[in-house]
Amino acid sequence: MAAMDLPASDSRAVRVEHPAGPAVPLVFASPHSGSDYPAAFVAAARLDPLRLRQSEDCYVDELFAAAPVHGATLVAANFPRAFCDANREPWELDPAMFEDALPDWVNTASARVGAGLGTIARVVATGEPIYRAKLCFAEAEARVATTWQPFHAALRDAVEETRLRFGACLLVDCHSMPEASMLPRRRADIVLGDAHGTTCDPALVRLVEEALLAEGFSVRRNDPYAGGYITRHYGRPRERVHALQIEVNRALYMDETTLNRGPWFDATRARLTRLVAHLAGCAAAALGIRAR
Repeated sequence: MAAMDLPASDSRAVRVEHPAGPAVPLVFASPHSGSDYPAAFVAAARLDPLRLRQSEDCYVDELFAAAPVHGATLVAANFPRAFCDANREPWELDPAMFEDALPDWVNTASARVGAGLGTIARVVATGEPIYRAKLCFAEAEARVATTWQPFHAALRDAVEETRLRFGACLLVDCHSMPEASMLPRRRADIVLGDAHGTTCDPALVRLVEEALLAEGFSVRRNDPYAGGYITRHYGRPRERVHALQIEVNRALYMDETTLNRGPWFDATRARLTRLVAHLAGCAAAALGIRAR
């Protein structure tokens, strides 16, 4: 299969919304809410558009859209997860998906690749295969260059600029999870992931957890989602960069069959907006940043 046509410019791959007022040491990321599906990708898929969207964290960028109003930076992918997954290493690829041999430096052995959910996914979140035919490696290179790399360049800049400005940064990596992923005995509205205590100061995790509990959410930690590439790659507490993944149960705000916003969408967004506002008000003190 020939490489799909991709935009020459990478400016459409990622949206960066800067603080609308006084800045705070917070960055919010939404790597999986993009819904800009290239026509050639849709044409090459064996799935209809609705089934392709099963991998999306639909509307998560909207749930946290108030971040810039409260002084935080918001970095959101415009491209869909099924096209290229920004929450993976840049080169986690399944060789069975490609018609040509992959370079030796490609990571073909990760658990995510084995599950069909590498940087270029073989299946959507429901397990259905995406493609009618095999891809060529040149296409994977093009997708990484025009989507993955611009997203991480923007996120890296946002985190580093915040750290340099304030001396510390809290990155909140925002996702959603299917209701079905929650067994009845461990159902939660929110799952916080800090890679089992390695990517974020425990006091910051408690701060976020207590704010969520105050909003009436039920919260679990690291089960079943402990944090993906973004949380683990950017979270460097010893360097005063803390990263915390937040997974929002989709049943709280959308219809998982139609993928439409639910009647409770606005209420959930309002509760999460209050979380953002609370963090904006206390993040500096929590991070040990002295007033200037």
